[in-house]
Amino acid sequence: MNILSLFVLIPLLMLLGLWIARNVSQVKGVMVVGSSALLVLATWLTVAYIGMRQAGATEEMLFTDSIMWYAPLHICYSVGVDGISVVMLLLSAIIVFTGTFASWKLKPLTKEYFLWFTLLSTGVFGFFISTDLFTMFMFYEVALIPMYLLIGVWGSGRKEYSAMKLTLMLMGGSAFLLIGILGIYYGAGGETMNILEIVKLKIPTEIQQIFFPLTFLGFGVLGALFPFHTWSPDGHASAPTAVSMLHAGVLMKLGGYGCFRVAMYLMPTGAAIWGDFFLILTTISVVYGAFSAVVQTDLKYINAYSSVSHCGLVLFALLMMTRVSATGAILQMLSHGLMTALFFALIGMIYGRTHTRDIRQLSGLMKIMPFLSVGYVIAGLANLGLPGLSGFIAEMTVFTGSFQVNDVFHRTCTVIATTSIVITAVYILRVVGKILYGTCDNPEHLKLTDATWDERLSVICLIAAVAGLGLAPWWASDVISGSVEPIISQLMR
Repeated sequence: MNILSLFVLIPLLMLLGLWIARNVSQVKGVMVVGSSALLVLATWLTVAYIGMRQAGATEEMLFTDSIMWYAPLHICYSVGVDGISVVMLLLSAIIVFTGTFASWKLKPLTKEYFLWFTLLSTGVFGFFISTDLFTMFMFYEVALIPMYLLIGVWGSGRKEYSAMKLTLMLMGGSAFLLIGILGIYYGAGGETMNILEIVKLKIPTEIQQIFFPLTFLGFGVLGALFPFHTWSPDGHASAPTAVSMLHAGVLMKLGGYGCFRVAMYLMPTGAAIWGDFFLILTTISVVYGAFSAVVQTDLKYINAYSSVSHCGLVLFALLMMTRVSATGAILQMLSHGLMTALFFALIGMIYGRTHTRDIRQLSGLMKIMPFLSVGYVIAGLANLGLPGLSGFIAEMTVFTGSFQVNDVFHRTCTVIATTSIVITAVYILRVVGKILYGTCDNPEHLKLTDATWDERLSVICLIAAVAGLGLAPWWASDVISGSVEPIISQLMR
């Protein structure tokens, strides 16, 4: 069996284990063993991938395998990874592992919650290892569907409204995506759905011109592309902690990954025709998301609009179509996934104690819960791009690569997008100062306790990852840049 198939097999075994588990202790045991196995597997794969590249492996995808699934439409279970896939798998494994401990005390229906959480994880892992368009789309849908129940049943606030809004908008994006995939399949001759084979064929320009915007938009909805981003803040605000972590940390990355791997790679002429139009939308996403975060008073909404801005930066960098900007986009996906998961974990832990996310009702938390407060400060500093943390290297690579495009339009967009750095600093420092420092105004908050062992484990793992990427970015950059090259070369033809 191909080693990549373990990323699907392990979650399926976890589902079986959860199904037969008789009590909460057994459920937690299954989740710890399964999520730990996925993290070990992703770490091993990363090391093995780097070793194979250093040994001289030049294939575009490694660990490839293909099994015919449905011959009439040439659908195969095809898997393979490059550097982009590898870092996304590692990110997903980290979020699933830390999300398990962030949900340690979740009630009620703990077993059912983890069943849906694991099913969502199955879709995410399957998506990143797939090289067949139909198989990729199938795993994409598997990752989206559980969100409705995870938010609608275990969420808070207007959870039914948020769950329905998220589901309808993402399903609408899926409809565009399906049309786009069929357009790619038949435009390439209707003989294969394998991405590596389709890219060798030349899809007619008129086909690309029609189906590129549909495909890019289909994935872009999940990547919070303006003006189709409105599901994201409501979904984040209502989702339980670990679901917010997985949703913002990993699920939204499916959008950027799909835009780059499918829409832009397979339809480079379409990307050239429609690139400037979508670049304007992504520039709006970057600035609009940051400005919207400034005026929010709910901690989750602040981070949700921040995610709109940072995910907009991913699509923005991809559309600049330079090697450096594309490398920065993948680094931004990795960095944002880690730091937003850390943010949502800490917000959930603070909310679980104070029962409020309104910054007007929080103050002086640093003296009451110093561990969680220091973690929040670190997450905030990573978000605003402090050197030494992951946000700095990602954003600097994005803006450096974007400014390499030497024309007035692209450089103007780059300058406008860089203003988000200042705006981000405004809302991060404002929130940190308001909720963590000063005197605690609520006497009930003085009785609260700091993080428990399971919460500390989750937070420490995420902080270590954020700091590790910020202090030693070269390994990720080297892994990513080599895999970006074939796609950028295709776009430059």
